[in-house]
Amino acid sequence: MKIIDLRSDTVTQQTQAMRDAMLVAEVGDDVYRDDPTVNELERLAAKILGKEAALFVTSGTMGNQLALMCHTHRGDEVIVSADCHIFEHEVGGAAVLAGVNLRPLHFEDSMPDAETIEKAIRPDDIHEPETTLICLENALANGRVVPVSVMEDIYRMAKKYKIPVHVDGARLFNAATALNVDVKELTKCCDTVMCCLAKGLCAPVGSIFAGPREVVERARKYRKMLGGGMRQAGFLAAAGIIAIRDMTKRLPVDHENAARLAQLLQQVDGVTLDRQPEINMVFFHVDRPQKELEDIPAKMLKKGFKISPAKNGRFRWLTNHGVSRQDVEDAVAAFAEILGK
Repeated sequence: MKIIDLRSDTVTQQTQAMRDAMLVAEVGDDVYRDDPTVNELERLAAKILGKEAALFVTSGTMGNQLALMCHTHRGDEVIVSADCHIFEHEVGGAAVLAGVNLRPLHFEDSMPDAETIEKAIRPDDIHEPETTLICLENALANGRVVPVSVMEDIYRMAKKYKIPVHVDGARLFNAATALNVDVKELTKCCDTVMCCLAKGLCAPVGSIFAGPREVVERARKYRKMLGGGMRQAGFLAAAGIIAIRDMTKRLPVDHENAARLAQLLQQVDGVTLDRQPEINMVFFHVDRPQKELEDIPAKMLKKGFKISPAKNGRFRWLTNHGVSRQDVEDAVAAFAEILGK
C-alpha cells in the first residue's frame, strides 16, 4: 500500500534528477576545500541568497548554532521569539555550545515587531548581559509569513544599536513564494541567514549558512569544531544544487495543495481551522476527547496516511513534493470517515 506522509516536508524522497546528479557528482575532500560540487553549491547559494559567502552544513540546527557562535561571546544575550526553533527545538544548544543566554519574547500570534524587540535590548549596565544578536524566523513555526516591511523595520532598528540579525529561514523560500518576492528581499534584512535544503526542497541532507565572508569563514572553523567537517560531501551537495536552483520554483504547488487541504477540512464536522494557510502548513483542531485524538494517527495509517499526533488538541499537516492534490482529497476523506465513526 502506498503511504502518503503528511507529518512534515522533511520526509520527501529525492527526485530522479537528484539521484542521477548524486551518482555522477565530482567529489573531493571538503575539509581541504577541494570538493568541486560543494564549492559550486556554496557559490550558487551565496548568489541566490544575496550574500558574500555561503557554507554547506549538515542541518538547520547546525546553521543556527553557528550563527550564535559567530555573532556572540559567552555570557551575551540573544533576543528570540518564545516559540522559535532555536529556543524550543535545538536541545539547549545555545547554552551548551555558544554559552549564551536566550531572551524569549512573546509576540502577538508570533509575529515579531521592532518596538517589542527594541524594548528588550539591554542597557549598558554592569548587572546585565549585553544584547549582541537578534534572531528571527521566516516563515514562522506557526506557518505565518513575516512581511518584508516588518523585516525591514526590525533590521533598521537593529542597525541603530549595531546589533546583527540572523534569520532562521528553514522555510525561507516558502516565505518568499507566499510574499511573491525574490528571496533577496528577505535576506537583505539580515546579516546572516540559514535555509534548509532538505525541508520542502527534497535534498536528502543539509542546509546553507550564508552571510559576510568573514563571518562564514569563522563559521567554517566552528563547523569543524562541531564535527561537521565533511569529506566527499559532493554527493550530497549535488542534490543540494538541484534543491536550491530548481525545487524552490515548484513550492507554489505545495501552497496550492495546502489551500485545498484547508478548504476541505473546513467542511468536516468537528474540525476548526486555525487560519487559512500562508505556506504549506495547515493547523486545525478537532472537537473530540483526548483519547480519541490519540487513536487517530494509527487509524489514518491503516488507510495509508502518516500524520503526527495532535499536540494540545491541534493537528499539523504539511503538504510536500510527495503529496498530490488527489492525495490531499483522499486524506481528508479518510479523516472524515474516521471522525464519523
